[in-house]
Amino acid sequence: MRIALFGYGKMGKEIEKIALERGHEIVGIVNRTNSKEKLKLENIDAVIEFTSPDLAEYHIYFCLENNLPVVVGTTGWYHKLESLSNLCKEKNGAILHATNFSIGVNLFFAMNKYLAKMMNKFPEYKASVIEIHHVQKLDAPSGTGISIAEQIIDKHAAYKNWENVKKSQIAKDSTLSIESLRLPDVPGTHEVKYESEIDTIEIKHTAHNRKGFALGSVLAAEWLQNKKGVFTMNDVLNF
Repeated sequence: MRIALFGYGKMGKEIEKIALERGHEIVGIVNRTNSKEKLKLENIDAVIEFTSPDLAEYHIYFCLENNLPVVVGTTGWYHKLESLSNLCKEKNGAILHATNFSIGVNLFFAMNKYLAKMMNKFPEYKASVIEIHHVQKLDAPSGTGISIAEQIIDKHAAYKNWENVKKSQIAKDSTLSIESLRLPDVPGTHEVKYESEIDTIEIKHTAHNRKGFALGSVLAAEWLQNKKGVFTMNDVLNF
């Protein structure tokens, strides 16, 4: 498969390494010094996009307009998901987006939804979410943190919305806390806690490096070949 990388920071370089190990070819790189307009589009089988929220929307639009299947790992652009999904349908294109491409995180998502459904029967336990990332991460809360919170809200009747503050700062019982921490050299940690006066139940995912995210994005690009529509990692992993 011939892959173009949109974004060539730490994640882009890790994706390149994994892609080459799996026998793929990197045929284009888009970053601050390499414009997407210089790409030879006929040589590209898939785009993997890891940039920033302010660029992702325009990159997705470019890919759809040019019939390029795109895997999107950037978060912070989901307010445009509906309009871009409509464009994808109009152009008969292919988008695969995820707030997190790690296989482990997607397993964590499945456990989080199951636990929230169980805890719905025990209102004495109060839920909260903590997400920890490196200081260079631009969005807070993280897309993964938002996904975790929205899964809890969907499965647990006590919660109607979330707020990006510490649990101690939550004013309403129906609001779920997402606490965001930014620390040096942290690939990503996500925790869900259910606390009562008696005890605490926790699930936690800790990334040791970026390899899991990179591998998942390449697997997603492989899966996306010859497909049309808007997909997520649930489709890739058949959850």
